[in-house]
Amino acid sequence: MNSIIHYLLIQNQYFLQIISYLCKFICKYIPLKQWIFDDSHSPKYQKFKVDEPPVIIQREVWYYKDFIKYIKWRYNYDIKPVKRRSVCDIPDDAMCPYCHAPKDYLYKNNGSHKQLMCKVCGRTSQSDAHSFSNRIVLRCPHCSHALAHKKDRKHFIIHKCVNPKCPYYLHNLKKVDKEHLSEPYGKNRYKLHYIYREFTVDFFKMDISSLPKNASSLRFSKHSAYIMSLCLTMHVNLGLSLRKTAQALKDLYNVNISHQQVANYAKTAALVIKPFVDNYDYEPSATMTADETYIKVRGVKGYVWFIMDAVKRTILGYQVSDNRGVGPCILAMRMAFRNFKEKLPQGFKFIADGYSAYPLASQQFFIKYGEKFKFDITQVIGLTNDDEVSEEFRPYKQIVERLNRTFKASYRVKCGYDNFEGANYSLALWVAYYNFLRPHSIKNYGVLNKVDILDTADTMPDKWLLLIYLGQKTILNLQNFKAEG
Repeated sequence: MNSIIHYLLIQNQYFLQIISYLCKFICKYIPLKQWIFDDSHSPKYQKFKVDEPPVIIQREVWYYKDFIKYIKWRYNYDIKPVKRRSVCDIPDDAMCPYCHAPKDYLYKNNGSHKQLMCKVCGRTSQSDAHSFSNRIVLRCPHCSHALAHKKDRKHFIIHKCVNPKCPYYLHNLKKVDKEHLSEPYGKNRYKLHYIYREFTVDFFKMDISSLPKNASSLRFSKHSAYIMSLCLTMHVNLGLSLRKTAQALKDLYNVNISHQQVANYAKTAALVIKPFVDNYDYEPSATMTADETYIKVRGVKGYVWFIMDAVKRTILGYQVSDNRGVGPCILAMRMAFRNFKEKLPQGFKFIADGYSAYPLASQQFFIKYGEKFKFDITQVIGLTNDDEVSEEFRPYKQIVERLNRTFKASYRVKCGYDNFEGANYSLALWVAYYNFLRPHSIKNYGVLNKVDILDTADTMPDKWLLLIYLGQKTILNLQNFKAEG
């Protein structure tokens, strides 16, 4: 009996050793399905990757007069201004970025190559204006090499690590196809170096509730408020164009009204209703999904950004922009995060596509607010489920794609917008209709957000009048709060 048990133990150890060898073989030679989508097997997508923030080092600033006094006390040596032997072309407003020494203590260190030496602190700097205003040093988080100022864009500055021995660069270089390395400028097809974008515009101080200020008054001289609510019902709920709305009022109610007056009513209603829609307490869940879609403004491509609650299906953030940069993305996120006053909820998820603006916006939130608003973007790449992330989170992405199709159905009859102000107020009215008035199958054909006062109205025009009343009440509360603060 003991011999059988001893034999079985030996066999189990042998099988465990075989399993260990097989696991090592699989891990080394057979790539498993990726759980988190990365570009380890596709360096062509490296250009869409957002690198982590750099190491920021604050330069130690000395005041040159104190430094001169210290050298005099410590070494009994007087630091005197530079004696010029030729005409000096150093700018009069130039100063040392380290000790604020003026032009009198600066001299050229390498001739015509714009490098200056400070006689007080002994440090070198460049004579261009950017270097004198820069008080911090950005360093690569992989090799600690100082980042080079490469390009100036509209809203940001591109800094790049140019160290040829940077481990991040060498790791990416190994993934480049050998045939491209032999071609002239073949490496330019890939993003190999560490890159950081320093934004020059503070998108966290921009107004996210702006609407046209030239809206007409709510004092009705020719038509009543009910005619205005009829215009909103036909234009927003039924998706009729401005001219078809005016024609429908003429055919159904014998009301003579121009399409321009319909537009003025819509603009005024959007100005009043938008504060209520944006400041309503939606009590959002911990899962959001985002996407952007295209519109036409005078034949030129524009963009609409949507961020919605993936559980309650409510639109929390929206923005109209003339570009697809990270700025409008940050503004839409700020609108969506309004109900999170202190920090993001535990287990927060943000699902978007593979566009790099979303990780960049997430990075800026972390830089601005720290750990309280630190979140990762779950990116659903492509149209097919090629990885585990896309397979799991594809339904969330399809929710916002369905929202885009619903919006496009109402937008298509307008054949584009005349200007971005018109697109802005039209989107604000549509979001108010979608969140508070439109029936949804997920709610058994009820509204997404139930407001008690709206249930007292029997018809849709009356509900629009009550929405205008709620908007006026919200504006009054905001004005009183601002006056008290």
